[in-house]
Amino acid sequence: MAASVLRSALASLLSLSLLVLTDASSLIVKKEEALVGRQATGPQKTGLPGSWQYQGCITEGVGKRVWKYQIISLTGNTATTCLSQCQKFGYQAAGLEYGSECWCGDVVDIDASGSMAAPETQCNVACAGDKTYLCGGGNRLSWYQWKGTTPLYVWNYPTGPAAGRYEMLIGGVCIPLLTTPGVNGKYTFVEKFGTGPPNSTGAYELDVSQISNPSRAWRTMHVKTDVFCSASITLPDKVGRQINIGGWSGTSTFGVRLYWPDGSPGVPGTNDWQENVNELSLQQGRWYPSAMVMTNGSILIVGGETGSNGPPVPTLEILPRPPGAGTLFMDWLQRTDPYNLYPFLAVLPSGGILVIYYNEARILDERTFATIKTLPNAPGAVNNPGAGRTYPLEGTAMLLPQYAPFTAPLGVIVCGGSTIGAAIALDNCVSTTPESANPQWTLERMPSQRVMPCMTALPDGTLMILNGAFQGAAGFGLAVGPNRNAVLYDPSKPVNQRMSVMANTTIARMYHSEAILMQDGRVLVSGSDPQDGRNPQEYRVEVFVPPYLLQGRARPSFTIANKNWAYGASIPISVTLRNGGPARVSLMGAESSTHGNSMGQRTLFPAVSCAGATCTITSPPNGRVAPPGWYQLFLLDGPTPSTSTWVRIGGDPAALGNWPNFPDFKKPGV
Repeated sequence: MAASVLRSALASLLSLSLLVLTDASSLIVKKEEALVGRQATGPQKTGLPGSWQYQGCITEGVGKRVWKYQIISLTGNTATTCLSQCQKFGYQAAGLEYGSECWCGDVVDIDASGSMAAPETQCNVACAGDKTYLCGGGNRLSWYQWKGTTPLYVWNYPTGPAAGRYEMLIGGVCIPLLTTPGVNGKYTFVEKFGTGPPNSTGAYELDVSQISNPSRAWRTMHVKTDVFCSASITLPDKVGRQINIGGWSGTSTFGVRLYWPDGSPGVPGTNDWQENVNELSLQQGRWYPSAMVMTNGSILIVGGETGSNGPPVPTLEILPRPPGAGTLFMDWLQRTDPYNLYPFLAVLPSGGILVIYYNEARILDERTFATIKTLPNAPGAVNNPGAGRTYPLEGTAMLLPQYAPFTAPLGVIVCGGSTIGAAIALDNCVSTTPESANPQWTLERMPSQRVMPCMTALPDGTLMILNGAFQGAAGFGLAVGPNRNAVLYDPSKPVNQRMSVMANTTIARMYHSEAILMQDGRVLVSGSDPQDGRNPQEYRVEVFVPPYLLQGRARPSFTIANKNWAYGASIPISVTLRNGGPARVSLMGAESSTHGNSMGQRTLFPAVSCAGATCTITSPPNGRVAPPGWYQLFLLDGPTPSTSTWVRIGGDPAALGNWPNFPDFKKPGV
């Protein structure tokens, strides 16, 4: 009986074991079936963002990648995330590879790289961020194309006169690092002194009315210390003196230099730069600083380094120095050194001071200089949000035009720049309206990569982008591939349709190149000191002739008696329109160009009304819209500008005409 019970127990145990094994096997099979159900069956073709469409599996290029911009995500890579990022930065082709890699670029890159179609079975690696889809394979790309009826960008390619043209103006006498138009109708050039050519005096003045006679066109001037990587602006005093501050090393970094423009076109001047660091100097030495005229007429100086690649100077100071005032420490300058040099500065119409530095921007209180708003960081490269916009990751910036009644938020645009480390030049512009309640950056792709560009505003409300390199960073020998193409940016057109690819120059304009607006509406293009063993130090001076001067239309002209305007005043001018109008006028702030920074320039279109040959201009309402200073006044007949006349707006509220009160400096009074 015991044996029978034992046999029965063993049979029951065996039956239970078989049941457990059977159930376990069933669970394993079901789990495997579930896993098989989640395996990738192909590339994602539905539910894609925007107007993207899958195009197929392709090989990598022959000896190179199909696309240059790589984003690696070991856990999050999907078609949706990849395509959304490429779309944001204006790329109309994208590929996924190895499951974890996203690539952005253009359709034309496929044929240019030698890529070929590949069997779909070779794009066989699951997406790192979604295993239900395939994201390429080993050296195989699942590629997508933007197929929307509205392309991500439209670049215009005008030809003939509509593309403008470069012209040689004159052989130069220096390698300028900073240029400024003078209220005397001439153009100031300053270059390295002591670290430059041994025969240089550091400063020269160009009279374009004497171009046929170079010995009369160039006037030799003099500085006493090295202006290498200094800052300049035009003062609002009644003679439009130019001030230059900072420099290369030692006492040069403390330098404050003043020039009173005299003479006139065809009439040589006699004044020279005045400087005495023992009488007048900055509180802190500065190399690569920026300067700006504030609404109260004082001069704001921001940032820099101590010179000779030294430590940062993360402070602000004011000229003339208020009694008992020192410098103000700014933690954001300390934190972002050395990528914040030559920051972009602007007075805002609603009050406050805009500062753009590295990839950041903020608004300072115009009295206390405390931060009152911090903007989102500016987008950089599609695969590197840490790319920068100011020296040495040098881009260029400009305020967008303002129109009467000047109630709309002021726009600002920054173009080009580079990345830290690899120094991949950026191929986009970003713009924003800082005064908006929630300012955001709008990104527009440029026709090419560009670092060390220059930008200048034109009297018709457009902007010229030119100079620079396709790759690298700012500095001696740090960039390659001169970008010889000019781009016209028209803010009146829809976003992503504003850029026109214009004429090319034959001259490399790289580190230490400049571009400024001339009184005849052309752009004066100068400089280049790459010291790279490939491109020359450049003495030649060119002009870019915009298309508005090449259409065969006669220029309008005007006469004006009142050249010293109060805010909100009615200013009569007598006009001659030769193309039927309508008449418009623009005011172009005096600028100084260096390192992509056009210090002082802004574009205003004031209200104007006409009765016959007499027009009345309503001057800007206040110093926040138009900081006190000198402006070129242009009359426009349709798209065609007159030659300009310098006018002063807002007077000299800080009484700079009586400053500095030292014997080595001439003072015009107020």
